[in-house]
Amino acid sequence: MLGEGPWEKGEDADDMWLKMATCVRKVASEVFGMSRRGKQEGKDTWWWNDEVQRAIKEKKECFKRLHLDKSAANIEGYKLAKRVAKRAVSVAKGKAYDDLYQRLGTKE
Repeated sequence: MLGEGPWEKGEDADDMWLKMATCVRKVASEVFGMSRRGKQEGKDTWWWNDEVQRAIKEKKECFKRLHLDKSAANIEGYKLAKRVAKRAVSVAKGKAYDDLYQRLGTKE
């Protein structure tokens, strides 16, 4: 790092900072390597039913309308759709896990 870096005095602070930052990035990538971004884990949706899918779709549509026009009606519509979707998800997830636990025979 010391041999690689531009540690000269008397330069403009911004130029010196830019050179130092570039040097640090270069040395760090040589020493530690570059990592590839991992695949983002998908959401666990095996328990989704038609009601949940409709509620999520409606919520997304309300969000798009809200993004385009932030009127009071769109804000209230989005809040309502969000509550409905949250409730639908909660009910469906509870039912799915109850069924799963019954099929397994025990909660452990």
